[in-house]
Amino acid sequence: MRCELGNTWIMLRHNFDLQDLQMQPLFSLFFPSSPLRVEFTMIKETIAALDIVNQFLPTMFGHLLYTVIQWHQLGVTGDVIFSSLSPSPYLLKSSDFSDQSETTADYFSRSSHRGSIVSNADYGQVLNSLEEKSEKSHSEIFSRPSSRNSVSAAPQSGSSSRRGSGDASSLMDPDASLSELRDIYDLKDQIQDVEGRYMQGLKELKDSLAEVEEKYKKAMVSNAQLDNEKNNLIYQVDTLKDVIEEKEEQIAEYYRENEEKSKELERQKHNCSVLQHKLDELKEGLRQRDELIEANLRMQENIDSITKEVFHLQETNNWKDKKIGALERQKDYFDCIKNERDELREELADLKETMKRGQKHGLVIIPDGTPNGDLNHESVVGTITVVSQEAAQVLESAGEGPLDIRLRKLAGEKEELLSQVRKLKMQLEEERQKYSKSDSMNPDTIDLENGSDLQLIEMQRDANRQISEYKFKLSKAEQDITTLEQNIGRLEGQVARYKNAAENAEKVEDELKAEKRKLQRELRTALDKIEEMEMTNSHLMKRLEKMKANRTALLSQQ
Repeated sequence: MRCELGNTWIMLRHNFDLQDLQMQPLFSLFFPSSPLRVEFTMIKETIAALDIVNQFLPTMFGHLLYTVIQWHQLGVTGDVIFSSLSPSPYLLKSSDFSDQSETTADYFSRSSHRGSIVSNADYGQVLNSLEEKSEKSHSEIFSRPSSRNSVSAAPQSGSSSRRGSGDASSLMDPDASLSELRDIYDLKDQIQDVEGRYMQGLKELKDSLAEVEEKYKKAMVSNAQLDNEKNNLIYQVDTLKDVIEEKEEQIAEYYRENEEKSKELERQKHNCSVLQHKLDELKEGLRQRDELIEANLRMQENIDSITKEVFHLQETNNWKDKKIGALERQKDYFDCIKNERDELREELADLKETMKRGQKHGLVIIPDGTPNGDLNHESVVGTITVVSQEAAQVLESAGEGPLDIRLRKLAGEKEELLSQVRKLKMQLEEERQKYSKSDSMNPDTIDLENGSDLQLIEMQRDANRQISEYKFKLSKAEQDITTLEQNIGRLEGQVARYKNAAENAEKVEDELKAEKRKLQRELRTALDKIEEMEMTNSHLMKRLEKMKANRTALLSQQ
C-alpha cells in the first residue's frame, strides 16, 4: 500500500507539472525542483485528483503533510520525498483509505499515460532508507516497545493496522498519550494552516484556471482564425495550382501549336521558294515578251514613219508631177511662142531680104532713120516695087491695100507678139518666184527650181527603193517574230518534257533505291545464312572427325 501510494504521487508529479506562476505557492512545497509547465487538461485532472484526495484529507493528508514538512525541514528534496512517500505507520488505518486508495491509484494509473511512470525498482533503495529513518524517529518518540511489537505483529494478523497498535500503546502509557494529543493538536493547527493555504492555492488555481480558460478560448479563437486562414491559403494554393496546371496545359498547347505553325511556315517557305522560282521564270518570259513587243513596236513605229515618209514622198511626187505637168504645159506654150517668134523672125528676115532686093531692083528704100521700119506716106513717083514670091504671099496675107499699109499691119502684129512675149516672160518670172518660195519651205524640192526631170525621177526611184526596203524589213521582222514565237512554244514544250523526264527519273531513282535496299537486305540475309551454314558445316566436320576418332579407337581396342 505504501509503494502504491508513493507511485501514485510520483505519477501525479509527472503528469501534472504546472507552468503558471500563480500556482507556485501551493506546489512549490511538493515540487521544489520540478519545471513549471501548464496545460489545461492536466489542470482539470489535478482538480479531480484533489477532489478525491479531499475525501480522506482529515485522516491521511494531514499526516502526509506533517511528514512532508518534517522532511522538508531536514533538507530532503521533493524528488526523494515523492520517491519514498508512504503513510505513517502509526497515524493511518488501512480501513480508512483502503477503499479509496485503490480508486485513487486506478485514477492516477489511468492518467499516467501523459507522463513517465517511475518504477518501484528505480526507487527501491531510497524508499528503504527513508523507511528506516522514519522508524528510528518513531522509536525515539514512542520509547515503549509495544509500538515495535504492534508494528511487527501487524503483518501476522492481516486485519489490524499500525494505528490500532498505536492506540493500544497510548492507553497503556498516559504520558505518551498526552504528548501524542499535544502533537495531534499541533498537527491539527498545522493542518488547518495547510488547509487554509490549500484553499487559497485552490482559489488561486481556479483564478488561474479561469485565466487559462480565457487564454484557451482566445487561443482557440486565434487557432480557428489561423485554421480559417490556413484553409483559405490552402484553397488559394489549390486554386493557384489549378491555374498553374491550366497555364502549363495552355503552354504545352501553345508549344504544340508553335511547332505546327513552324512546320507550316517551313512548308509555306518551301512553296514560296518554288513559286518564287516560277515567278522568276515567268518574269524572264515576260521580259522577253516585252522586249519582243518593244521591238515589234519599234518596227511598227519605223513602218509607220516609213509609210508617212512614203505618203509624204507620194504627195511630193504628185505635187511635183502636177508641177512638172504645168511646167510642161508652159514649156509647150513657150515653145509655141518661140516657134511663132522664130517664124516672125524668119518672116522679118525674109522681108528685109526682099526689101534689099527691092531696092536693088527699084523698090522703095526705107531710110535707116525711120523707126520700126515706118515709111513716109510720100513716095517717089515712078518707082517700081519688086518683091519675091514669098514676100508677095506675106503681103497678100496682110490684106489688100498698098504695100506700106500692109507692112504697117505686119509691124503692128510684130509689136503685139513682142508685147505678149514680154508678158509671158513676166508671168514666168512670177511663177518661178512663187515656186522658189514654196521650194524653200520644203528642202527636198530645192533642186526642182531649175525644173530638171532627172532629179525628180531619181527621187522617185529612191523613195520606191526605200519603201521596198522597209517593206522587206517589215516582212523580215514579222518572220522573226513568228520564228521567236515558234521557238518559245518549242522551248516551253521542251521544258514540259524535261520536267516530265525529271519526274520520271526521280520516280525511277526512288524505285531503284528501294530495289537496292531490298537487294542489300537479301544480301545480308544470304550472308547470314552462309555464315550459319559454314558454322554448321564446321560443327558437323568436327563431329565427323570425333566419330572417326572414336571408330578408330574402338577398332584398335578390338
